[in-house]
Amino acid sequence: MTAVETRLAESAPLDALIARALVPHVTAIDLAGEYPEAFLRAAGQLGVFAGVIAPEYGGNGKGIADTIAQMAKIGETCLSTAFTHWCQTACARYIQLSDNAAAKAEFLPGLASGRQLGGTGLSNTLKSCCEIERFLLTARRVDGGYEINGTLPWVSNLGADHIFVTGCPVDGDGRLVFFIVKCDQPGFRLVEGAHFTALEGTRTLACQFRNVRIDDARVLAQPAQAADYLPRIQPGMILAQLGMGIGLIRDCIRLVESTERTHQHINCFEDDQADDLRAALAGAEAEVFRLAARLDAGVAPAEVPDLLLDVLRIRLAGGELSLRAANAAMLHQGARGYLRTAAAQRRLREAYFVAIVTPSLKHLRREIARREGSTN
Repeated sequence: MTAVETRLAESAPLDALIARALVPHVTAIDLAGEYPEAFLRAAGQLGVFAGVIAPEYGGNGKGIADTIAQMAKIGETCLSTAFTHWCQTACARYIQLSDNAAAKAEFLPGLASGRQLGGTGLSNTLKSCCEIERFLLTARRVDGGYEINGTLPWVSNLGADHIFVTGCPVDGDGRLVFFIVKCDQPGFRLVEGAHFTALEGTRTLACQFRNVRIDDARVLAQPAQAADYLPRIQPGMILAQLGMGIGLIRDCIRLVESTERTHQHINCFEDDQADDLRAALAGAEAEVFRLAARLDAGVAPAEVPDLLLDVLRIRLAGGELSLRAANAAMLHQGARGYLRTAAAQRRLREAYFVAIVTPSLKHLRREIARREGSTN
């Protein structure tokens, strides 16, 4: 069997699951906020989340490149569901890359199989580290753990039996602590918040902490470890988001092409054509998977700053291309794309999410400028 045939054979079960359990629900996910839980749990059974988890913890160890490929396949149909895939695999990867063997044994097998669903609550952490906003959580050291207080406004892929990872500064220390939160533990509360113009089906909720105890057994990085832990998780966290963008752009190209038979005589005057977008996507995909292969091979700490700068650049390019492709799809589709249930207008709304989810395009530009300035 050739490499292409192998990839096609491996993707066939996910393709079938998407057709059966996701395609019929896309409109409800988008407009009614239906959470694709059944799809996610079934995807876990197929090993769709297993790439970032080592075999000894129930994963397959195929790496972040495989994770991005799976996410992109889902994103071709539904960005909301691709985003929940990113949340799930980001959560798993944070735990996998920690030094906490007990947390790995407790949570990774369930995350790999989809029995345990999880999210990521590091948006405020990352933006606060860059001095874009203030920290919204604080930790106080207590015997055997920490006590957490504060509120995170938006954390995704959550539910009463879910987990997520976040990080915040420790009172009197100033350094960060990273830890796992169980959504059913005492003092913690999920709160319905704002309604969004897209991504409504992602279970994005506010998280209130009132003297929530986090035992050391669920701490992924103590303050003395945090300075090494954040660079360990950050490049892959950001790079993996491009699985969403790649899937969305592929579908936007399809939407552009679908108009060629009947409207090419007028659509030929649009700035972006399918071939233009396809060429731009091919270049972006090549860079994404080049960087993913580097991460999967292992990166020495001294190499992380240069690698992260490359990741930030391609993440920016991918976000910009998502907007460009979705805009082209909308304009090529015309009035048919402007209908309430049309894919083109949904893709345009979803593309703005790729542009504003942490790190947003403006966040990326600021960080790239800061890092490039420090190296000149």
